[in-house]
Amino acid sequence: MRIQVRRTGGFAGIERYAQLDTTGRPDAAEWHTLAELALAGGRTVRPIGVPDGFSYEITVDGKTVYAADPRLTAEQRALISRVLKEGA
Repeated sequence: MRIQVRRTGGFAGIERYAQLDTTGRPDAAEWHTLAELALAGGRTVRPIGVPDGFSYEITVDGKTVYAADPRLTAEQRALISRVLKEGA
């Protein structure tokens, strides 16, 4: 499974992007569950966020959803954080 996260917005307007491939990872099942839950809470159109807040584009195996601060689900927040930290 390929998971991609793009974060835009914020006070400085700096974009961050990272992706992670779960193939062959010992924790792949955990990633799959988290990704499915994050997708389920996403929107098919970009939501209106708050001034200086972040907007997110989450893509899992070609399916893209959108989310924005401060209305992220716990699963979206966890997935975004992990992918931006561990991904390339």
